[in-house]
Amino acid sequence: MSKELAKTYDPKGLEDRLYQKWLDKGYFHAKVNPDKKPFTIVMPPPNVTGQLHMGHALDNTMQDILIRFRRMQGYEALWQPGTDHAAIATEVKVTNMLKDQDIDKQEIGREEFLKHAWKWKEEYGSRIINQLYKLGASADWERERFTMDEGCSRAVEEVFVRLYEKGWIYKGSRIINWCPKCQTSLSDAEVEHEDQDGFFWHINYPIVGEEGKYVEIATTRPETLLGDTAVAVNPEDERYQGLIGKMLKLPLTDREIPVIADEYVDKEFGTGCVKITPAHDPNDFEVGRRHNLEEINILNDDATINEKGGKYSGMDRYVARKAMVADLEEQGLLVKVVPHTHAVGTHDRCHTTVEPMIKPQWFVRMKEMAQASIEILKTEDLNFVPERFDKIYLHWLENIKDWCISRQLWWGHRIPAWYCQECGEILVKKGGAPEKCPKCGCTSLRQDEDTLDTWFSSALWPFSTLGWPDQTPELDYFYPTSVLVTGYDIIFFWVIRMVFSGLEQTGRSPFKHVLIHGLVRDSQGRKMSKSLGNGIDPLEVIDQYGADALRLTLMTGNAPGNDMRFYWERVEASRNFANKVWNASRFIMMNLDAAEVPEDVNPESLTLADKWILHKVNTLAAEVTENMEKFELGIAVQKVYDFIWEEFCDWYIEMVKPRLYSETEDTKAAALWTLKTVLNHALKMLHPFMPFITEEIFCTLNPDEESIMIAPWPQYCSDWEFSQAAADVELMKEAVRGIRTVRSELNVPPSKKASVYVVSGNCEICRTFEHGRVFFATLAKASEVFIQADKSGIGDDAVSAMIPGANIYIPFAELVDLDKELERLTKEKERLAKEIARSNGMLGNERFISKAPAEKVQEEKNKLDKYTQMMKQVELRLEQLRK
Repeated sequence: MSKELAKTYDPKGLEDRLYQKWLDKGYFHAKVNPDKKPFTIVMPPPNVTGQLHMGHALDNTMQDILIRFRRMQGYEALWQPGTDHAAIATEVKVTNMLKDQDIDKQEIGREEFLKHAWKWKEEYGSRIINQLYKLGASADWERERFTMDEGCSRAVEEVFVRLYEKGWIYKGSRIINWCPKCQTSLSDAEVEHEDQDGFFWHINYPIVGEEGKYVEIATTRPETLLGDTAVAVNPEDERYQGLIGKMLKLPLTDREIPVIADEYVDKEFGTGCVKITPAHDPNDFEVGRRHNLEEINILNDDATINEKGGKYSGMDRYVARKAMVADLEEQGLLVKVVPHTHAVGTHDRCHTTVEPMIKPQWFVRMKEMAQASIEILKTEDLNFVPERFDKIYLHWLENIKDWCISRQLWWGHRIPAWYCQECGEILVKKGGAPEKCPKCGCTSLRQDEDTLDTWFSSALWPFSTLGWPDQTPELDYFYPTSVLVTGYDIIFFWVIRMVFSGLEQTGRSPFKHVLIHGLVRDSQGRKMSKSLGNGIDPLEVIDQYGADALRLTLMTGNAPGNDMRFYWERVEASRNFANKVWNASRFIMMNLDAAEVPEDVNPESLTLADKWILHKVNTLAAEVTENMEKFELGIAVQKVYDFIWEEFCDWYIEMVKPRLYSETEDTKAAALWTLKTVLNHALKMLHPFMPFITEEIFCTLNPDEESIMIAPWPQYCSDWEFSQAAADVELMKEAVRGIRTVRSELNVPPSKKASVYVVSGNCEICRTFEHGRVFFATLAKASEVFIQADKSGIGDDAVSAMIPGANIYIPFAELVDLDKELERLTKEKERLAKEIARSNGMLGNERFISKAPAEKVQEEKNKLDKYTQMMKQVELRLEQLRK
C-alpha cells in the first residue's frame, strides 16, 4: 500500500477535502434508472434566513444516514434539497436592512422592495446550504430548488387555480389570527399558545329600563367590550330565563346590546354571562353568525383602537385597556379584578400577542381534503414512525378549520387573482394577468395585493421539486418519496399539508413513511433558545471535533420520536471512538504492508478466532440492516460502535497479535485477510453515520476502490455462519474475564504473568482451549497454559475462576508476593480501623447529631458503612493468606 494514514486523526483538513471529492465525482447525483429501485427523501427546506442549528443537524444527519445506506444497497437514492422563501422572516430581514440604510419600504414601493429581497436572497440565501456541506450532507445539489423558483411558482399557481375552480379556495370575511407587529394574517398552526399571568375583570352591564340592575360579565380583554354586540347566557340556565331578550347598556359607549341564549355558554364557568364580540373572538364569531349579530372591528392593523373607539381612538390596545378599566371603576361598573393565568396566542415568529380579527381573506376549504388524509392512514401508504404520532395527526385533522392562506406581505407568491375595477368581478388565472374582464369587457384590472402563506408552496414540495405539474420522468420514477424525516413539532405545520396536497393533486400519498425525531435539548433537558442563551452552534462542534463526532453524538441513544440531551462529554467520547478506529486501522495497515495478503483464503486455514469474528461481523450485518430498515438508527449505530470497539479492537486484534508477530506462524495470512475483510465490513456499516473517517480509511486500505460511498453494503453470508466457533470463543472470553477479575481483586500488575490451568472433564471444552491456546495465553497474561482433565499438579493455594464446564486455576504464589501482600493488607486494616473509630466517635457525639445538617450526618453514616464493608473484605483476605 503506497498511501498511508496520517499518524494522528485530524478531521479539519480531511473533511473539506473529501466532501469536495464527492462533489467533483458527482456521487450525490441521482438519475432515472429503470435498472434500479428508487429511494427518495425530500429535504425539509430550511429557511433562506436560516442558520444551521442543532435541530437542523439532527434532522439532516438522519436523512443523510438513510440516503447513504440505501445508496450502498444499490438503490438509485435521491435526496432532494432546497430552501424555503420564508415570507415573514425574510420580509422582516430585508425591511430591517433597508431601515439601516434609511430606506422606507413603503416609500420605495413593492417592485423596488422585491428587487432588494431577491438581492438579499442571492447573497445570504445559500448560507445554510453551505453549512450543510460541513455536516457531510450527500444531497443532490445539482437538483437544488427554491420555493419561489420558476417551477415551484408554476406549481403554486396551478394548485391555487385548480382548488379555486373546484370551489375549495374562496375569499370571505372570517375571523383570523392577526399579528399587529408583522401586520399579516396567520394560520392556526403559526400561533403558539403560552400561559401568561393576567386578570379577570368583572364588569357590570346595566339592564336598560331597570335602574340599579346589572348583568355581571368577566373578561380577560376589557378593551374588546367596545366591539360587543350581545351578552349570551345558556338557554337552560334558570338564573337568567327572565333576562333573555332584554337590552343592556354597553358601558363606555352609547350603544345598547341584547341578551341572547346560546348553548355555547358554559353555565358553570364564571358568572354564566358571556360578552359576545364577533369581530374579535373565534367562538363569538360563530355565535354572532348564528344570531345575525353585527360584527364591529374596533382595532387598526397595528392593534391601536380605531375610529369606532370614541375617546379611546388611537390608543394602543393595552393603553386603552388601562384607561377603560379606570373609567369603569370611576363609573362604579368595575365589580372586581381577579388574577388569572390563561393561554394566550402569540405569533411563533415574533412572539407578539395575536389579535383575533375579522378581515376579508383567502381560505382553503379543508373538509374533503382532511377526510382523504384521515383515510390514507388506514392503508399501508402512510406510516408514522413511531406509530404513536398517528394520534396527533388524526387529532389535528379531525379538528381542522378552513385554512387562511392570504398574507399581507410583498415577499412570496402573489395571489393569482385580479379584480375588475368596473364591475368588481374576481378573476383567478394562471400565467399572468387577464387581458380583460370576461363579464363586462373592462381592461382595468387590479391584482390582489396579498401573497400566499409560505406553507402553501412548501405543501407541494415533494412533487413540485420533481417537475409537477408536468409529468416528468423524475416525477414518474422518484414519486411518491420513500420517507420524510422531521421533528414532532412540525407535524401539523407541514406534514399534514403535504399529505392532503399530494393526495389531491397526484392521487397518492407524498411519502410512505414519516420518521419523527425529537428535539435536541441542553444537558439540563431545556429547549435550546436565544432567550436562555443555551444554544450550541453545530459549526463550532464541527470545527473543534469534526462532523463525524457530531453526527455520532446526535445518533448515540437516539430513538424515534424522543428528545435527546446534548452533552459535550458525549462529543469527546465520539471523538475518542474516531481515534480508536483510526489507530486500529493504522495498526492493521502497517501489518498488511509488511506481508503478502491473499485475495481470498481457504476456510480450512481460518482459526477459531478468525471464524468467531467473521461470524460476529456477519451477524452484525444482518442485524444492522434490519435496524436501519426499521429506522432504528440509534440501535444500529450502537451495535456497530460496540462491535468495533469491543469485539474487533479489544478482543480480535489482541487475539491475532501473536500470529502477526511470528514469522513461523502458518495462519498469519489468514489473520491478515480476516483483519482486512472485517475492517472493510465494519467501515461500510459505520459509513452512513461517520462518512468522512470511513472514506479516508477505506480508500487508503483499498487503493483500487473509488469511494466507500459507492461500495456495496455488507450482506449476510451463509459461508460465514460459524456458530460453534463463535460459542467456543465466547467460552474462552468468559475464562479470560474471570482471570482478569481475579487479578484485579489481587491488585496484580498487568505485566505480571502466571501459569494458567484449564481443568475440565469435557473433551470438547479441552479441544476448544487447545485450538485457541495461542490467543488465550496472550489475553489471560499466561506464562504457560495447561489443559487437563483433573486438578493434579495444582497446589492448594491456587486461586480459581469458574466457567460453564470448566474451572480455571492460577497458582497464588505466581501472582502475589505473599509477604508484601500481608504487609500491605495489615497497613490497610490499621487505616480502616482509624477511620471506623473516627466515624463512630462523630456519630456517638450528641452535639454533632443534633446540630449538624441531616445530609452531613447521613454522609458520615455512609462512610461508616463503607469502611465496615472494606474492613470485612481485608480481614477475610488476611485470613485466606495466613492459611
